[in-house]
Amino acid sequence: MSSEGFDRKSVTEAAERLKIFAQPQRLMILACLIGAERHVGEIDEITGIGQPALSQKLAELRKAGLVTGQRIAKQVHYRLASESVALTVKRVMASVDGPAGPARITTTPRATPTDSKQAGAARFAKIG
Repeated sequence: MSSEGFDRKSVTEAAERLKIFAQPQRLMILACLIGAERHVGEIDEITGIGQPALSQKLAELRKAGLVTGQRIAKQVHYRLASESVALTVKRVMASVDGPAGPARITTTPRATPTDSKQAGAARFAKIG
């Protein structure tokens, strides 16, 4: 262990954890869950990720312990696993937004495939 309290194992674990946040679609999903529990349809409308990419990314986030899902009737509702996840997402977004303030991710529904020629995983939520 170094004098700063970091050892190779803890730094490696932190780097692996940061990789989860470093993927744009996963980060969008996490950001849209800050302060809200949402079902898959809402997450899709907000992020525009589309199926099957959304299901894959949600599975990755569940496996990493960053989100939890609960089946309610025929829908699965997702929320952040802890307040520390929300804080990490906010810090990541603030780190790229600079002194102007924290970045905002729109939480309004994106265009549906019938509204636009772009559909599926090629649609992305606006970050800015």
